[in-house]
Amino acid sequence: MDALIETRDLTRHYPSGEGVVAALEGVNVSMRPGEFVAAMGPSGSGKSTFLNLIGCLDQPTRGSYRLAGEEVGTLSPERLAALRGEKIGFVFQSFHLLPRSDALSNVMMPMLYRGIPPKIRRERAEMALERVGLASRMHHTPSQLSGGQQQRVAIARALVCGPELLLADEPTGALDSRTGLEIMALFQALNRSGVSILCVTHDPDVAAFAGRTLRFRDGRLFEDETHPPVDAAAMIGVPFA
Repeated sequence: MDALIETRDLTRHYPSGEGVVAALEGVNVSMRPGEFVAAMGPSGSGKSTFLNLIGCLDQPTRGSYRLAGEEVGTLSPERLAALRGEKIGFVFQSFHLLPRSDALSNVMMPMLYRGIPPKIRRERAEMALERVGLASRMHHTPSQLSGGQQQRVAIARALVCGPELLLADEPTGALDSRTGLEIMALFQALNRSGVSILCVTHDPDVAAFAGRTLRFRDGRLFEDETHPPVDAAAMIGVPFA
């Protein structure tokens, strides 16, 4: 099976005063389609830089990164933006929802930029919200939703264009522990349905829900461990299809 993500000597340096900061140094990673992988490490470990590079939000100083077989480092800014829109869905800690728009409009938003007709945009957004368990709340604005529901809207928005990779940046960081468990159970259900997920976290309890953990320290990948994932749904006694 071809790799979804493949990096070779992936390196990112930033200028700092008279020298450079090695935010990421020589990272070699291969991730197959359908994997659920956690990238873990403390602040300054390199995990956020790794996320930015994998998400096509930045380009490496050195090395190679191939996403779904396409070499990212040689792409123009226009093609990079197009690849990001085609292949990747993003979920952030702080949701980034439009406060005056309802859940349905928030989920429809990414499709506006892709020229998808209004009727199809609405149908796909409704299906995405149903998929994350919010069919009955699609006409509520963010202020009318709980934090967990807002994150579900953000997940539906990330999924609506059918990306090959879901990138989650500290997705439970703004949530209480039970709601965080519910979101991780949802991620696991999505992964079982075939969605590839890379989740960046500093929390080992969150990383335990993935089937593989990449541990970063001082800009380097020092451990790549495969392990049986903890079942989040079982911890809260809630079935997730």
